[in-house]
Amino acid sequence: MNIAMQWGAALGPEKLEIALKALEPQLKREHQALMARLEMQRAAAERADMAAAAAEAREAQDKQLRRKHIQHMSGLIVGAVIAVSMLFAGVYAAKDAWWLSAFLCGPSVYALVKIFVLRRSDPEDMKILSKGASVTTNAGASVQPPGP
Repeated sequence: MNIAMQWGAALGPEKLEIALKALEPQLKREHQALMARLEMQRAAAERADMAAAAAEAREAQDKQLRRKHIQHMSGLIVGAVIAVSMLFAGVYAAKDAWWLSAFLCGPSVYALVKIFVLRRSDPEDMKILSKGASVTTNAGASVQPPGP
């Protein structure tokens, strides 16, 4: 505004009007260029924000997959250790207590391994376990130990 007032004083009002009309297209072009540059900066910032959000989402998904894998592998290892230890204990206890051996090597191994490895337990599992335990104890009870 100060420059326009100085020009008006030096050139006169008629020449100032002509100078401002000549200057107006240049000012419009500069304004349009500035607005385009600001729009491009805003779009670039938006893209950067979206890329950062996508990277965070991928990282969270990777962490979740890693936790799920660790949990699954832990279940496999615990299930294998339980199965092997129950079978070993069943074989070891067979000479002293046949019923304990039948319990350790019977359907209970299946039920516990299913719980730890597959991470699920169905109501039918308990029915199978109780039926298997009763069958083994009935079978063991009907066999007479050898006489002295």
